[in-house]
Amino acid sequence: MILVWLIAILFVGGIGAWLSESRGAQHPRVIALCAIGLDLFLVIMMLVAPAAIGLDASNIAQLGQSGDWFVLYQADWIPRFGVSFIFGADGLTLLLIALTVFLGMMALGSAWGEIHERSGFFYFNLLWTLAGVIGVFTALDLFLFFFFWEVMLIPMYFIIAIWGHENKEYAAMKFFIFTQVSGMIMLLSILVLAYYYYLGTGVVSFSYFELLGTDIPPEISMFVMLGFFIAFATKLPAVPFHNWLPDAHSQAPTAGSVLLAGILLKTGAYGLIRFAVPLFPEPSMAFAPVAMTMGVISILYTAKVAFAQTDLKRLIAYTSVSHMGFVLLGVYAWNAQALQGAVMTMLAHGFSAAALFMLAGGLQHRIHTRDMDKMGGLWGVAPKMGFMALFFTVAAVGMPGLGNFVGEFLVLLGSFQVNVLTTAFASLGLIVAAVYSLIVIQKVFHGKNINNHAMADLGAVEMMCFSLMLVGLVWMGMYPQSMLDLAQPTLQSLGIFFP
Repeated sequence: MILVWLIAILFVGGIGAWLSESRGAQHPRVIALCAIGLDLFLVIMMLVAPAAIGLDASNIAQLGQSGDWFVLYQADWIPRFGVSFIFGADGLTLLLIALTVFLGMMALGSAWGEIHERSGFFYFNLLWTLAGVIGVFTALDLFLFFFFWEVMLIPMYFIIAIWGHENKEYAAMKFFIFTQVSGMIMLLSILVLAYYYYLGTGVVSFSYFELLGTDIPPEISMFVMLGFFIAFATKLPAVPFHNWLPDAHSQAPTAGSVLLAGILLKTGAYGLIRFAVPLFPEPSMAFAPVAMTMGVISILYTAKVAFAQTDLKRLIAYTSVSHMGFVLLGVYAWNAQALQGAVMTMLAHGFSAAALFMLAGGLQHRIHTRDMDKMGGLWGVAPKMGFMALFFTVAAVGMPGLGNFVGEFLVLLGSFQVNVLTTAFASLGLIVAAVYSLIVIQKVFHGKNINNHAMADLGAVEMMCFSLMLVGLVWMGMYPQSMLDLAQPTLQSLGIFFP
């Protein structure tokens, strides 16, 4: 039940943080630190010493599947309607759980000195968002998956609406509407899928393993698949479903931006890999050219729009959409190199985007502006911040030797085997990204400090957070095989569904 414990610890920790608010402002963050720290310990043990916590992959009931599952847990929930608690973790899931818990700790670090108002409720929402994300990554019952999909939505709405900036209500409502409407479309597709499974077997079930291979009439299957695709492409996000993200990022508090960019966007990519393609192989194959084209448009269009931004957080938000376009491209190229690249891009982007939003949030907290035209010459004022900004900027644009380069290179290598023209246009995004990234560094950290900004440099907690993410990106770039090997059995088991 270790996956259940990972989720339960965060749920209970969130309630404890909220209830402890009356005892002092520091109590909620300490409880949140303990809850995330305990989850992080369990995840590390799952990765490096599974036997020490009672995990034995050879004794796992496979539920009729041949995939390499490290953990599987099943219990009845609503038997009358075929709904069960089914949680599972394979190599891909473990990587994403580790990313979630680690970046949850980074979000906690960014909120440590920033959140003072209603801190108990803030950490309640932070922990429940993390719990919802882990639920999404581990749920293998589609009704349970949708439940956690909604769980992670509501706390993030409150984080933006209560602790955000000047247009926080507008941004929070926009985020809620986009995600909720697309989620309702996915729920309709889930119900249609379960209905056709019932027609074929006489059994009501929402189990992922049982719904694989469900016979749906060809004229309907494409629409059912699109219901899943729209929900996941909205959360990814991909053009034209991306419009909510720049507003949400620019108005969210720093911790909210870290959660959005580093974790929540990955749930969309995970949904495509785990559900959209395997459940609907033939419609996905037919739709693949459209999806790959959407990926290229996301890469180039949002990179171009980034040039027009003066709001630093808004610019980073558009670059996130651009980089996640590589993930969409890699998923629908659907070969070994492209899928490995998509996974590596998800992991590396989580680190680099989270770090950039933490830097942007730190700047706003210090000088009370996100307008790059009002910045300049900040390297001389805060050299540690300047160094970290330069490192994570060059990491985000794909500097060789760092994790983002490995991911994007593998995506382009895999997509080249499928569509040369699409790959050629996608590669232009790397050039554009380098140009606007260097412009950001020049406008913010170089030149003259015309506004005479005087601010504190990075503190000890911030330096520790950035240093850990720096080491992580270097490790991904120098030793990517350690992560590719963990994800490879999952990708091989999924590959049988797509020629």
